[in-house]
Amino acid sequence: MTQSYFFCGIGGSGMMPLALIVRARGADVAGSDRSLDQGRIAAKFDWLTREGIALFPQNGSGVTRPEQIIVASAAVEATVPDIVAADRLGCARLSRAELLAQIFNASARPVGVAGTSGKSTVTGMIGWIFHACGQDPSVMNGAVMKNFASADAPFASALVGRGDTFISEVDESDGSIALFNPDIAVLNNVALDHKTMEELRDLFGGFVARSCIAVLNIDNDEVVALARAGDITCSMTGRDAVLQATDLAERPDGVDFRVNGVPVSLQVPGRHNASNALMALGAASASGIALEDAAQALSRFSGLRRRLELVGTASGVTVIDDFGHNPDKISATLDTLLAFPGRLLVFFQPHGFGPLRLIGEELADVFAGRLGTSHHLALTDPVYFGGTVDKSRGGAWLADQVAARGSNAHFFESREAVGDWLASTAQAGDRIVIMGARDDTLSSFAEQLLARL
Repeated sequence: MTQSYFFCGIGGSGMMPLALIVRARGADVAGSDRSLDQGRIAAKFDWLTREGIALFPQNGSGVTRPEQIIVASAAVEATVPDIVAADRLGCARLSRAELLAQIFNASARPVGVAGTSGKSTVTGMIGWIFHACGQDPSVMNGAVMKNFASADAPFASALVGRGDTFISEVDESDGSIALFNPDIAVLNNVALDHKTMEELRDLFGGFVARSCIAVLNIDNDEVVALARAGDITCSMTGRDAVLQATDLAERPDGVDFRVNGVPVSLQVPGRHNASNALMALGAASASGIALEDAAQALSRFSGLRRRLELVGTASGVTVIDDFGHNPDKISATLDTLLAFPGRLLVFFQPHGFGPLRLIGEELADVFAGRLGTSHHLALTDPVYFGGTVDKSRGGAWLADQVAARGSNAHFFESREAVGDWLASTAQAGDRIVIMGARDDTLSSFAEQLLARL
């Protein structure tokens, strides 16, 4: 009998590609989403419907049979009508990570990409290398991969191939990385984000230990301690490593460097993307793909949506859409932009009240340290989709923290007010950066702002 899955929150960045993969493998897939009920991100849900996925209001109406398997994150409250209906019918329930781990661990050659920052980009790079080199992989990503996006697949955060390789980013924020058993483990970095450093060391250490071979960024001091004999170590800073990047030269629209003498030229900018590419080359090497072939493929990698994505330029003002939400990601984005002239007007929407409690001081340090007095930061309260949460730290608190460190920070009660301020403040030569995670409407806001300019 065909398995039947119901995804509660199917529009999420981690849920949608998994639903597409499960659907492509022959299962019956349906789902619901709060954003659908609220009339948000309609294009995404229209496309899911065209892909043969039935969508329902999140009122329990789509959960009608005991044999349906409910896929929902642990954050979904027991009072959500879909969950109430599932409990009444006795439906089995899986978290997104549990279902993904089942598929991943059953694959002939699972490649897991982990780390506090850069997972989605490294996953996209590895997926493109394997695809371009004829491996026909399946890829599970948390962001749209531009190389695979088209008019027929505008939200290509998943790729379904027929080869042995299953490439997926794996998440430490909820501890689910412990479920994954990779043949090839790729570990980009370890830094404070959702959990304490002690918890992160345990989770990432176990991930590496369970792998047959690991690709490790030893420029990160936390990662160095996890290296084993036979692993592929990578460095951009001259540390003794299997793969070493040298001769790095940044361009506004890309970055050039050499890896063990082999030239690499990327279409995506920033030193952090050179580091991401080095890790992807390591994964290719671990799989037996020649370094020269992998480097050639990377020259055609066009990036991910919302990763330093150029929205456009109007009246001399450039608008950029970016996923940066933790200190490492924000630092990488700002460092890349500050390498070239032009004032920055950054709008940052924190990705949750919980993360702001955990990393608020570090966020303030990064923004104040990078932006100084020459640039400006605009803030609103964190994205919030309902549920019980401590709201003691919000956007106003973060603005005060940044201002206390000597930088320009402005808090606004609404996004509309942010748009008014950006449109009236921006001057020719400025770059506006729309920054934040977990909210697809940020991209719409960036496009609307560009049109307004």
